[in-house]
This record gives sequence, structure tokens and C-alpha cells, in this order.
Amino acid sequence: MNCEIKFEQIWRKSPEAVAFCPYRVCPLGAHSDHQKGRVTGLAIDKGIHIAWSVKHNGVVEVVSLQFEKRAQWHVSSVSETREGDWADYLRGATLELGRRYPLSRGISGAIEGSLPIGGLSSSAAVTISFLSALCAANGIRPSEQEIIAIAMASENKYVGVSSGKLDQSCELFSRKDNLLYLDTKDDSYELIPVSPNCKPWRIAIFFSGVERSLAGSKFNMRVDEVRSAAYALKAFAGMEYGKFPETFLRDVPRDIYDAYKDRLPEPWRRRAEHFYTEYDRVVQGAEVWRAGDIEAFGRLVAQSGHSSIYNWESGSPELKTLYEIMCHTDGIYGGRFSGAGFKGCCIALIDPAFEESIRRSVREAYLTEFPALNGKYSDYVCDSADGVKF
Repeated sequence: MNCEIKFEQIWRKSPEAVAFCPYRVCPLGAHSDHQKGRVTGLAIDKGIHIAWSVKHNGVVEVVSLQFEKRAQWHVSSVSETREGDWADYLRGATLELGRRYPLSRGISGAIEGSLPIGGLSSSAAVTISFLSALCAANGIRPSEQEIIAIAMASENKYVGVSSGKLDQSCELFSRKDNLLYLDTKDDSYELIPVSPNCKPWRIAIFFSGVERSLAGSKFNMRVDEVRSAAYALKAFAGMEYGKFPETFLRDVPRDIYDAYKDRLPEPWRRRAEHFYTEYDRVVQGAEVWRAGDIEAFGRLVAQSGHSSIYNWESGSPELKTLYEIMCHTDGIYGGRFSGAGFKGCCIALIDPAFEESIRRSVREAYLTEFPALNGKYSDYVCDSADGVKF
């Protein structure tokens, strides 16, 4: 791997180990984990590798094959404020891990992502792969729930992205050829195996060629809007409510929403409409997946994409175009934006028999609309995979 070559070039020795965390896709459950909704997920056989060795002096020194700047800090003196670069997720993770366990050793590491950045939870994947290395270096064996909490705290508190726990949970709990069906309210989950009745399927990923940053996008604004809807609905119905950051739409019954939705500002109503309809799609999706009806599952995924555009109001012109192209391409069961949905990529469940024609048709149609992205646009076909084992 290139990360091993990079490690040897910098530190003049071979790495002691290579840590890996897969990327994830979320077919159904978009924009609902931060409201304690239900979600589905699949880890894929592409992800983040870190070639690493122990540094006994407690220093963390990491480089990335995707970014130029080398980052360095000590495990016992991490800055409490972010520095605004790619390594902030890792600084935050070091800080959060150090609050739970004594840290005395650092690592030197070279980080490599196997796909372009944007939409596949690369931030969570790099954080978890880094944590697996740092934990191993210090002889720490945290639980999966601890890793999820540490990685979430790094993203929410340190970096400032108001995300939920979908990404981290999917990257830890997933198993190959199983759909992760997770309730983020109580962390209960089920792994639903592929039915023997299911038609063949693979996962296609279409990168728009436009990069994005969650912290700099409208992602946090959307979360505030949907939380505002929950706060207002509780007030209209006379329900008890506490602090704004501790208000979640999952705690507001559907009949309360139906009774008072017309009193909400239109943007808030649309965000809430997406949450409730997406919740229904997740529940339906788990059942049709269980039955092996990949076509019905794909239709629900496409409906999720439509709601993401018109109710959640996410999507750059490039991603909206990709979505429309996918909806009219033979062999695609269904697709939608991946991740925040403002830039990045779209994902689709496809019939492998159409793989080459799908890639050709989508590429040609997309680059006809955005010729300037020729050379930046890319597509991949992947399979499901196991999550990280700590």
C-alpha cells in the first residue's frame, strides 16, 4: 500500500502495523441520526489505512497522502481548540481518549484513503482507524460504544460538526452481506442478512468531482432547523422541553406533528416532514430487505433522495444532476446523495449485470452537463464489508 511506502520514506523503517477502517453508505435514514431516528447502513470494502509505529516519547506525528501538512502533538498536551486543518479530528480523538484512559505513548503514522473525500464518512473512518492504532500503542481495549462516543465527541465538540452516530456505528457494527438496522435512540441494532431470494446487487459510488466540508456547509444549519421544529412542536402541544441541544424530533409523536405542522415556518416543516417520512422508509426498508426485495428497497432509497432534495433541501447542482441521471439509468435499483448531500458523491444499489453500461451512461450524461469536471469526476463499484474489530 502507498501508506506503507510513505511511512518508510519518512521514518526510514517499516511500520509495525497497518490499521484499517471501512467507509460506509447509508441507503435509508438520511439526516435523522442526529434526531435519534432509525437508520440503515453498509460498510464497504474501501476505506482508510494507517501505517503506524509506536512513539515511546508520547508524540503523535501523522501525515496524509491526501493533504500536504504534517501534523504533530503530544498525547498529554493536545490543544483544547482546533487548528483548522485535516488533523483536527485526530487531535480531538486524542483529547477524548486521554480523558478516559491514561496515555503515555504516541504514534507515527501515514494515512491513506482509497477513495476521494466526500460523502462516505471519511472523517469518521480516519478517526476510528487512528483510534485503533493509538489504543493498540497504549494497550487500551475500549468497547465499541466507547469508540463511538469518543469519535462523536471529537466531531461534535472539537471540530464543530453536529452529526449523529450513524457513521461510527456503521463502521464498527457492520458485517459483510448484512444490512445494519440501527435505532440511534437506544443504540439497539440488528444485522439483517441478505435473503437467499434477493437478486444480485453491488454498490456503485459516483463522485461529483466537487469536494465539500461539513463544518463549512449548511449541514449544521439544517440540524438547527429540524431541532427548532421539535422545540416548537413541543411548545404548541404543551409538552415539557428542556435545553435546545437536548431536543430531538424522535421525542415528538407523529400525531403531534400532524396536528401542528401548519404552524411551523415552512423550512422547519420541511425538515420535520423529511424526518417522519424517512423514519417510515427505514422501517419499510428493513422489512423488504428481510424479504429479499432489492427492487422495493431501491425504490425507497430513491424516495429518500427525492425527500433530501425537496424537504431537507440539500444538494448541489452537481449532485442533483447525478441523482436525476441515476433515476433514469437502467440497472440501478435506487440511489441518493451520500453524507450531508451538499457536495461529494451519490451512491446506488445496482444490478451487477448492468455495471459497465451504468458506469458509461452516468459518466457520459454527467460530463455532458458539467464538462469542466472531466478528470475530477470518478466512479467505483464496491461490495459490503465487515466493520472494524478492536
